[in-house]
Amino acid sequence: MDVILDVEGLVKKYERFSLKEVSFRIPKGYIMGFIGRNGAGKTTVIKCIMDLIPFEAGSIEVFGLDSRRCSDEIRRRVGYVSEEHYFYENMTAGWNLDFFGGFYPKHDRDLASSLMRKFDIDPSKKVSELSKGMKVKLALALALSHRPELLILDEPTSGLDPVIRNELLELLMEVVQDENCSIFFSSHITSDIEKIADFVTFIEDGRIVISDVKDAILDKWRLFRIDNNCSIAGLSGRLIGVKIGEFGFSGMTDDPQGFIRELTGKYPDARYKVEKVSLDDILIRIVREEEANEG
Repeated sequence: MDVILDVEGLVKKYERFSLKEVSFRIPKGYIMGFIGRNGAGKTTVIKCIMDLIPFEAGSIEVFGLDSRRCSDEIRRRVGYVSEEHYFYENMTAGWNLDFFGGFYPKHDRDLASSLMRKFDIDPSKKVSELSKGMKVKLALALALSHRPELLILDEPTSGLDPVIRNELLELLMEVVQDENCSIFFSSHITSDIEKIADFVTFIEDGRIVISDVKDAILDKWRLFRIDNNCSIAGLSGRLIGVKIGEFGFSGMTDDPQGFIRELTGKYPDARYKVEKVSLDDILIRIVREEEANEG
C-alpha cells in the first residue's frame, strides 16, 4: 500500500506531558481513526503533523515529504479542520469561504458552492448565525474545496448531537469513496470511529498502545468474565484492565486462546464467559490499565 502519512518515533516534550516515540502510518485511500481520551495527545500529534509546533525527535512524512522542510507544499495538499473553527463571525459563510479559499492555489469556487448546497449552508448567513454543526460543515467545505489528498480532522464531531454527527460521518464516507483522499480522524467518541474507520490508532498518555486494521483489532480482543472459583493472582497477567467484583473478575486480552489455555491449565474447573468487545470497551480497559500501572 502507498503510505500517505508516516509518523515515526515522534517525541514532543512539555513540562507535564510528552509524546513518547509515537509511530503509525496511514495508507492512501483509507480512513484512520485516532482514538484517545481528552488530554491523551491527539491534538499535539496533529499540530506536529501540520508543522504548527516543533518537536524534539522523530520524523513525519506526508506524501513522502518531510513535514518541516516542505510544510508549505504539504499544507496546500492537506485539508485541515481543527477543533476550534476560526472564521470572521460577522461576515457571511460565502464570504468566509471565498476569503480563506484564496490562500489555496487549487481552491475551486464552483466546488465550494456545490459543497455549501450539499451541506445545506446558506451562503448569505453570517457565521455568527450558524449552529455549531453548521460551522463544522462550513469548515469541512473549506477543507474540501481545494480537493485535498489528505483530510485531517481534529475532534470534528465533539459537542454535536447524534443526528448531526451521523450526517457528518456519512459525508466523510462519501469523501473517501474515490480513493483519492485519505482521512485522519481524531476523536474521543469511539462509536464514531467504529462506524467509518478502516484503521485505528489508540493513544494514551502520549504513547501509542494499539495501531492496526480496525476489524483485526475487534477480531483479536476479547473480554473474559471469570467466576470467583479462580484467582487473578494465580495467572500471569495476560489480562489488561482487570476489574474485580463480588462474584469474580473480568479483563481483556488480545490472545484469548493463550489465556484460555493458561486459565484451564491452572484451574481445570474454571467457569468463564468470553465476549466480543467494542472500541469503547478497549479504550476504557486500556485507560484503566494505564492508571493501575501509574498507581
